[in-house]
Amino acid sequence: MTCPPQHWVALAKWMRFDAGINYCSMITGTHYPEGGDRTWGVAYHFLRQPVRDVEPFTSDVLKAESLEGMDIPLEVEVLIDLPETREPVVPSVQSIWIGADWNEKETWDLVGIQFEGHENMHRVLNPHDSPEGFHPLQKQHQIRYHDFNEMYDDAQGFVRKPADEGRVK
Repeated sequence: MTCPPQHWVALAKWMRFDAGINYCSMITGTHYPEGGDRTWGVAYHFLRQPVRDVEPFTSDVLKAESLEGMDIPLEVEVLIDLPETREPVVPSVQSIWIGADWNEKETWDLVGIQFEGHENMHRVLNPHDSPEGFHPLQKQHQIRYHDFNEMYDDAQGFVRKPADEGRVK
């Protein structure tokens, strides 16, 4: 589903507390410099996983026909499009799903999308002394291959690749 950024927190609270979606599995960000009105995107992936309290060393087999209501597992993807800006911002859901904490840090670190209200935002994958404003997955960064040469073009290793001279990733 898609959601405008201004309604994101309300939808997130409804998903968590009314729909029972209890796990934030992944958050990704994308930069579309040629995207017109949609130049930034954030994709959230959520799961509703029923919690069962079973005795140790026993098994609990769930049958699809016996599941109803909040016992039905569910996977949801929410897409938020952000307009052209130098500093894209979307509200944080860290306080709703604790699993969003690392994912929001990673998305900010690599793509540069700010998560408004996130506590303790800092770099987690790039070096801590990276230049301010440097987020390697933004398309304006022309990352070049240096001293990297894949030898084969196919999985079996039969077809040699041409040299990657001056190619931009």
